[in-house]
Amino acid sequence: MPDTTETETAILTDDRERVRYITLNRPERRNALTMAQLGQFFDTLADADAAPDVGAIVVQGAGGAFCSGIDLDPDEIDLDYDSRSFEQELALVEPFRRFEEMWRLRTPVIASVQGYCLAVGTDIAFHADMTVCSDDAQFGYPIVRSMASPSTHMWTYLAGPQWAKRLLLTGDMIDGATAARTGFVLEAVPADELAEHTHALARRVATVPGDISSANKAICNKVLELMGYTLAQEMAREHNVIAHQSPAAQEFGRIIRTEGFKAALAWQAEQFG
Repeated sequence: MPDTTETETAILTDDRERVRYITLNRPERRNALTMAQLGQFFDTLADADAAPDVGAIVVQGAGGAFCSGIDLDPDEIDLDYDSRSFEQELALVEPFRRFEEMWRLRTPVIASVQGYCLAVGTDIAFHADMTVCSDDAQFGYPIVRSMASPSTHMWTYLAGPQWAKRLLLTGDMIDGATAARTGFVLEAVPADELAEHTHALARRVATVPGDISSANKAICNKVLELMGYTLAQEMAREHNVIAHQSPAAQEFGRIIRTEGFKAALAWQAEQFG
């Protein structure tokens, strides 16, 4: 089971000039989060949103990566997909509904991405109001190759159907410069400029009075609601469960349970060369 002390230190916070920094702090795991730590992340966002002296929130990762996904610890996540009904599987992905809470925060959220931004890392980055990245960051959802469909869906909203399909039908990764060009992120900058650039943007956002910025954020989000945002997230969770029923996903889960995650990745890599 995950260590309680590690869970408590997996998410760090720091305030600077009305900007609340939330740092994913598992650099030894490329900031992969357990399900418990993902819940802690959402709670930390809610605390920042409730703070009257916070005008902007920045989410970042410690070390060389932003977030490499969910930590698939068999002791925490039951990967025996074929042993559960559709409704039972759907209940297991219910925690991902909390990304809708992130989307509806009053306070603007900026993601600052370097290194790997994979799987649930993309869920975090794409649910921020703006994402700035290093030009050599790596975005992708590689487990679509053999395990799952994303449990949230901002892909088509951000970049349109062709680029969404380009990544979700291959599991390939793109660099930060390509992510900016295609619309997945706001902009890409040299890696050594990312922190300063992000803070300058966050300070600009935090300068606007909170009641005004929240109103302007809300109208942008309401337009996406007219485009079906909430229904799209519901369907994403359902399709995540549907993908788990495939023989490939069941084999991937079996290998993780019996041989470990590295062996499962090696099996997946063998299929794709």
